[in-house]
Amino acid sequence: MTARRVLEGAYVATVDAAGTEHRAGHVVVDGDLIVAVGDGPAPAELRDGAEIIDARGTLVTPGLVNTHHHLYQWLTRGYAQDAILFDWLTALYPLWARIDADLVEAGAAGAMAVLARSGCTTVGDHHYVFPQGSGDIVGGLVAAASRIGVRLHATRGSMDLGASQGGLPPDFAVETTDAALAASQQAVERWHDASFSSTVRIAIAPCSPFSVTADLLREAAVLARALDVRLHTHASETVEEDAFCQERFGMSPTDYLDSLGWLGDDVWMAHAVHLDAPSIARYAATGTGVAHCPSSNARLAAGIAPVHDMLRAGVPVGLGVDGSASNESGQLGIEIREAVLMNRLRTGSDSFSVRDGLRIATIGGARVLGRDAELGSLEPGKLADIAVWRIDGVEHAGILDPVAALGLGALPPLARLWVGGRDVVVDGALATAEEPVLAEAVARASADLAARA
Repeated sequence: MTARRVLEGAYVATVDAAGTEHRAGHVVVDGDLIVAVGDGPAPAELRDGAEIIDARGTLVTPGLVNTHHHLYQWLTRGYAQDAILFDWLTALYPLWARIDADLVEAGAAGAMAVLARSGCTTVGDHHYVFPQGSGDIVGGLVAAASRIGVRLHATRGSMDLGASQGGLPPDFAVETTDAALAASQQAVERWHDASFSSTVRIAIAPCSPFSVTADLLREAAVLARALDVRLHTHASETVEEDAFCQERFGMSPTDYLDSLGWLGDDVWMAHAVHLDAPSIARYAATGTGVAHCPSSNARLAAGIAPVHDMLRAGVPVGLGVDGSASNESGQLGIEIREAVLMNRLRTGSDSFSVRDGLRIATIGGARVLGRDAELGSLEPGKLADIAVWRIDGVEHAGILDPVAALGLGALPPLARLWVGGRDVVVDGALATAEEPVLAEAVARASADLAARA
């Protein structure tokens, strides 16, 4: 690969602080960094000796950032199709409790291939099921990400509140508090890379208020801050969760998590569907981030998150697919459109634009993951994680606004997807692995897991 690559002639949506866009612009990449972005052709001195890519008929955006997923669930799609969250979890826990590192790696590779083909360059994953004897599951996730070529923000999750203690998961699916904390520290020490161009970072992520004890939440927060890594959990996803917290702790999920040290600019929560005005204000005041998962929230009938109100208050918001057992498409690109449509249903047609959708899918997600200095916008000095969307085909030719191709139209095919300047998708197909091989491995692993249960 030529060290310098030049995209020219594209509609470039930089998603910088000013929202700069170029109707026929250029993006220049040198190695793994963006070195120039602007209108018209690239400067002659940057074109000299570079690979010139004619990008006319495309929309160029930052690579999309997925802030919440459960990659292993790629193996359990189609189950409990008409259930709400608690019933869905109860139906699936017995199946998930049979996973191991090999199964997780196969499922994660398939899920990340689909994410990449939908424009995603950074994958946030929340893994919290670690059956005894299941092997190095986090290592399996890391191996799958390396194979597909995406950046991974994995979490070492945990559950220690089984059904016999009043929690939701069955007892055989949980760990002890001490074991969960020790394994979390080991995962960080083995895999976390805090460098600027890191492809693997690890956060600590007890699962949820209804599957984790107060001791684990409190001690996990202390551990994460001692190790200088981020914290993640589910919060305020459903009305049932709110009722659980009120009955068990005498307070809302927000107040409960706040009491345990779980609000801060190093924390992001999944879903946050049922945040009232005081909770939104508290998230904003502390810099606590949110992973907005519109399709999954709809699949489980959890509700429509108040994203408009969060953004107005200054809450960092990113976009998430969530586990593929509650969002069988597994595509991040389509979540931009879902976010636009869902939030308009909640707050009106002029309350959430297509550019709002693109922003939370890129720089918003990067901020939520603590990487907005490196990722999320097309600016010189940032990493060359770039999506090049084909918008001159029959689905989008003649569309008035190229950004609306993402925010309102069918998901455009990718001409290119670069992660650190490296080809991951070319002409709509994965460039890093054989898709039929991945598909066969997923089908085999899904059947194996079903047989175990």
